[in-house]
Amino acid sequence: MSIFFKRLLSNAAPITFSHAFRRQSQSTSTNFRIPFGVVAAISGGISYFYYFSEPNLVHLDHQICEETGPKAALHPKKWEEFKLQEKATVSHNTHIYRFSFDPNLKLGLDVASCLITRAPLGKDAEGKTKYVIRPYTPVSDPDSKGYFDLMIKVYPEGKMSQHFAKLKPGDIVEVKGPIEKVRYTPNMKKHIGMIAGGSGITPMLQVIETILKNPDDNTKVSLVYANISPDDILLKKRLDMLAASHPNLKVFYTVDNPSKYWVGGTGYISKDMASKGLPAPSNHTLILVCGPPGMMKHISGDKAEDRSQGKLTGILKELEYTEEMVYKF
Repeated sequence: MSIFFKRLLSNAAPITFSHAFRRQSQSTSTNFRIPFGVVAAISGGISYFYYFSEPNLVHLDHQICEETGPKAALHPKKWEEFKLQEKATVSHNTHIYRFSFDPNLKLGLDVASCLITRAPLGKDAEGKTKYVIRPYTPVSDPDSKGYFDLMIKVYPEGKMSQHFAKLKPGDIVEVKGPIEKVRYTPNMKKHIGMIAGGSGITPMLQVIETILKNPDDNTKVSLVYANISPDDILLKKRLDMLAASHPNLKVFYTVDNPSKYWVGGTGYISKDMASKGLPAPSNHTLILVCGPPGMMKHISGDKAEDRSQGKLTGILKELEYTEEMVYKF
C-alpha cells in the first residue's frame, strides 16, 4: 500500500473511504450474473449508455442544478477537469477512485444528487469527438473539501468503466453537475426504506451517512441489499459498522449464491423480504429503490422512457405503497 494510503487510513480519512481499502475476499468465480439476468453499470440508478458530442447532453429526470455557487468545484454548465489522486480496491471488480480539487472548495453536491462524467470515444463521421457519458453518485461525504470518491464496478463491455480502469494517478476526468435526485432534509420522513442491488448502494449510502452524522435527525432507515454472492457486497464492513453504532439503521442482505457459512437471505428480494425489511406504507414513509433494470422491474417498475418516475408496479405496488411513497433512482 502506498505511503499516501497509509497516512490517509491512519489520519483524517472518512470511515467510508478508509474501510473501502481493507481488501475484501475475492470471488473464485469468473462468470458473473446480475440478479434477473441483467448487467448494469454503476450509475446511481441510471443504466443507459449515452454517446453524445457537444453541445448535446444526456437527458435525465432532473435538470442539472444551477445553484452551485462560486465556491463549489462542480459547475452545472461547464465540464471541469478533476485529477485522479489515488485508486483503491473494494472487491474483485470494483474500485474507489479519489479525485482532487482545490481544498478551499466544496464539491457542490446536495443530498441526494449525482454528477456526470465523460470520456472521449473516437470521432464521428464529421470528425467531431464523440463521448461516452455516465452519471455516478460519490461515496464520499458531500461536505468534504478538496476531494470526492467514486466507486465504480468494472464490466468487460462497460465503455466508461473500462476507461476508469485504465486511469493512473495524475490522469484527468471531465465532470459536470450536480444533478439533483431527491432533496433530502432532516426528519422529512419518520422512516426511510431502501432497496438496493449491487452498485445501486451508492445513492443509499449518501443518504444514510447524511442522516447518521446529524444528531438532530431522528429518521429511521431500513436497507434491503441484494447481490450475487457475499463477495459482491460492496462496502459491507462500512454498512455493518454504521448499523452496529446507530440503532436507527437496520440492514438486511440477500445473495443469489450464498457461501457455506452465509447467514443472510438467499435469492432475489421477495415480497416477504420487502414486507419484513421495509417500513409499512404510510405518509411518513419513503422507499428508495436503486439497482439493475431487472431488479427495478421486479421491485417497483422502471422509470418511464423520458426518465421520469413512471408508474409504480412490482412488489412495492403489491404491498400497497403508492407512487408518492416511492422514489426510483
